[in-house]
Amino acid sequence: MGKRLMWAAMSAAALFSGCAQLDPRKDAEYQSYAPTADRPVVRPVRSISSFNESLVCMDYMLRAAEIPTTLITAKQFPDYSGKVPAATKDMMITALSRMSRVSNAFRYVDYEVNLVTQDTVQNLTTILLNNNQMQLQRPALYISGGVSFVDQNVFTNTQSFGTAANRLNTGYNHNRSATLLGLEMHLGDFRTRTFLPGLDSANEVVFGGGSEGLDVAGTIGIYGVKFTLGHDYTQGTGGALRTLVDLAAVELVGKWARVPYWQCLMLEQTNPNFLRQMRDWYDQSGPTGQLRLIENSLFSQGYLASSDRGLAVNDPRMRGALARFQSDSGIIVSGVLDFPTYERALRNFVKLNEDGALERIGWSTSGPVDLLAMSPAPSEGLQSVRPWMIDMQIENPQPAGERPAFTEGEQVFLSATLSRASYLYCYFSDAAGNVMRLLPNAISTNALVSADQAIRIPDWMAANPGFILDAGKPGVEAVICVATAQDPASRLPPEMQLPALSNMRGVQGIQGVQQSFSAALGKADFVTQVLQWNVIAKKPTPPAPAQAAK
Repeated sequence: MGKRLMWAAMSAAALFSGCAQLDPRKDAEYQSYAPTADRPVVRPVRSISSFNESLVCMDYMLRAAEIPTTLITAKQFPDYSGKVPAATKDMMITALSRMSRVSNAFRYVDYEVNLVTQDTVQNLTTILLNNNQMQLQRPALYISGGVSFVDQNVFTNTQSFGTAANRLNTGYNHNRSATLLGLEMHLGDFRTRTFLPGLDSANEVVFGGGSEGLDVAGTIGIYGVKFTLGHDYTQGTGGALRTLVDLAAVELVGKWARVPYWQCLMLEQTNPNFLRQMRDWYDQSGPTGQLRLIENSLFSQGYLASSDRGLAVNDPRMRGALARFQSDSGIIVSGVLDFPTYERALRNFVKLNEDGALERIGWSTSGPVDLLAMSPAPSEGLQSVRPWMIDMQIENPQPAGERPAFTEGEQVFLSATLSRASYLYCYFSDAAGNVMRLLPNAISTNALVSADQAIRIPDWMAANPGFILDAGKPGVEAVICVATAQDPASRLPPEMQLPALSNMRGVQGIQGVQQSFSAALGKADFVTQVLQWNVIAKKPTPPAPAQAAK
């Protein structure tokens, strides 16, 4: 009997191996789902830390302090523990860039040369340097540092218990652990390769993990059943390291520039529980409450008109307003009301109460609210909703106090920053009232400018700036910049549609530019900012002393 069963099994296996040949074509329909299944199901978000808002605060603080543009570089930041595989140097470059969007405080010089893994940029750099076709600028400062230590599982807490009965057994366990990560950085003088005393940063951050589980086992007659339920979490090293890098960047730059950087570290957004609390409020508000709050914030900041109240979340006008707000706020543009948009729109309406807990200011999910009217006073340490505006500054090095007059022929450097994405047009008026357009021009053809990005006039960092702005004849000169929601090029009068850097006949002075825009667009469709300076006559050069007769 056993031999018969064995021969039957062998015959079935031989028959199956001969008939059941694998044919990939039969799996084509099944495999066609692979490209769809391979895609992520969650939208990407910006990589942020608790000190993202502090970097923005430092950017405006450096601009107010009129810190000149400084060249800076960095060494590699090693991790001798081998437990934090992260691009620490690139995190620092990102932090410096975020502190320079408006202030132009830093330009990073890429001196990195890896002899082992030469890439295209390094190979081309070597060739151009050897042929004297490229010149690297020497930075003034450099940053050095590294991950000082990683102490894993500094403490671990484990709790477990169970019960046993005739037909039922249960078990419960709860585990928690904490890890300590340290980062140290220093600022040095590149010319002498010496570290500047006191310009250092040494900070630590704690992150951990936890788990919780429940086991149930029982018998029913001669059969047994078992259930296991559990959940756990782990805080990764990447987010913890970015938090330390951003904090170190604020401290090093603040100490070097001698500005009150600690004011940027006192923001509510630096609270480790800020994002978690905002997420709880987001979930509690529900779709209706979320839409009402976001709609009111967009209306207060000028992204929605008063006639657009009550739009559905998928209305094209609402999606367009959301997309413009997301672009100006530095988050990924989706046109969808998601948590990053909710957090960015309402983050400035949160403060610490007397108990040290985060609380909402001017929020209401039961009906429309006016966030602009409920905007906290500056004395409370919160930022109010910014209006649509242009911030223009003279970027020439200048002593403290009132700006001295320019002399004839002296170069003038300006900058303009928009509070939200707009079309930017800038015009120059000389002492006689002659007007010409500076931006856009043949080099900088795109008039659409992002929010919170300093536009240099002229672009002194570009190889070909397009024009040079020199002080002309004695008198009062001025530059007016106009920001519009829609490109006004086709609606302006013919005398203003001349090529850039051409005198506009029929337009007299700054007032003439303002009148032309008002007639073409209406007073509510644009904002302006004017910057004036005095030009004085150049002092005559004294004659050279006559050569003594021999």
